Amino acid sequence: MSNLSILTMAEGKKVKKAIQYGAGNIGRGFIGQLFFQSGYEVVFIDVNKEVVEKLNYDRSYPLRVVSDKGNRETLIENVRAVDGLDIESLSAEIATADIMATAVGVNVLPRIAKPIATGLKKRWSENNLQPFNIIICENLIDANLYLASLIKEELSGNEIKMLNKLVGFVEASIGRMVPVMTTEMQEGNILRVCVEEYAELPVDKVAFKGDIPDIVNMVPFSPFGYFIQRKLFIHNLGHAITAYLGYLKGYTYIWESINDPDIRLICSNAMKESAQALSLEHNVNISKIHKHVEDLLKRFENRQLGDTVERVGKDPIRKLSPNDRLVGALVLCMKKGIKAEFIPLGIAAAMCFDVKEDKSSQSMIEMINEGGTDEVLKEICHLEVSSNTGEYISGLYKKIKEDTTIGQLRTKN
Repeated sequence: MSNLSILTMAEGKKVKKAIQYGAGNIGRGFIGQLFFQSGYEVVFIDVNKEVVEKLNYDRSYPLRVVSDKGNRETLIENVRAVDGLDIESLSAEIATADIMATAVGVNVLPRIAKPIATGLKKRWSENNLQPFNIIICENLIDANLYLASLIKEELSGNEIKMLNKLVGFVEASIGRMVPVMTTEMQEGNILRVCVEEYAELPVDKVAFKGDIPDIVNMVPFSPFGYFIQRKLFIHNLGHAITAYLGYLKGYTYIWESINDPDIRLICSNAMKESAQALSLEHNVNISKIHKHVEDLLKRFENRQLGDTVERVGKDPIRKLSPNDRLVGALVLCMKKGIKAEFIPLGIAAAMCFDVKEDKSSQSMIEMINEGGTDEVLKEICHLEVSSNTGEYISGLYKKIKEDTTIGQLRTKN
């Protein structure tokens, strides 16, 4: 039985308002918690009507921190929600908010640009010229530039000047792991979310407009490129490789996969290849990055998260794109003159990810069936098919399809 504790805000403190665009697992399980603990009223914006109605009825939700050592539950209070399709209400909230964060998924950002722009226009029309920062919690390098460009498309010339002057687009590195909640994990409450203990939020220090807000566990840092690449090319890379190799061996959960000695060795070595490149790129001590690698490997073991191989591996087309976790890390290794042998194995394994419910994997498999791995390397990864790297990945894929075991593959690398 979990111990229930209720977080309360400091008495006498003026309650400010934070908007969390996206009431999903990261929105509720990470950013909403930090905003609440920092003394904000939290207004979620989401299109899931059931979640919106439940948030408005309960005005709170349970957050359970889980680990193999035991669980504890806290109640996140002072929350409410707005339907993401109700543009008038949404705009009114943005017009009077102190800060906002997004956690909607990269593919959804184009859909929220116009509503945000509408809210900013209302904000300025009501003469609210206070700086307004948007913390962007998405797995995408240069997510700040991307969202800003989308919003600018919805604004006029003078409004763009206001945007540039008053709105900070702040990149964040989301390291907390939050699994998709099953019915069993929800225990009768669709708002319950399970999370790991880790709750640090590195953000781009120089991107803020005005004063940097005091938010629990938020770590402003500059230059920020290292944190973004560390998240993508160490954490996301290792997670993805654990999933794709686990899929090949028939595992269901990430913790099962990472506890397989062959998979753990390949995953660890791939992360360390990327770590070497990051160390050279950002002049960061390699031992510091290796410590982060070892910490992640332990965190992947957390059985209580219940994270599945299929969830972590889904959408392989995006994850094999040139700037994403696998190929992006490989390209950085090539740039730094590092011969990567284990990252390509992760790429080859990703090409074998064949989950019927995942449209991305089915599109990729269809592409391979029609044009072979060359098609994926060229059209998705943007790698030279005839290069040593391209031929090496294709060769690894062929060996996997010939039923070469993971153990045999890792000893041949």
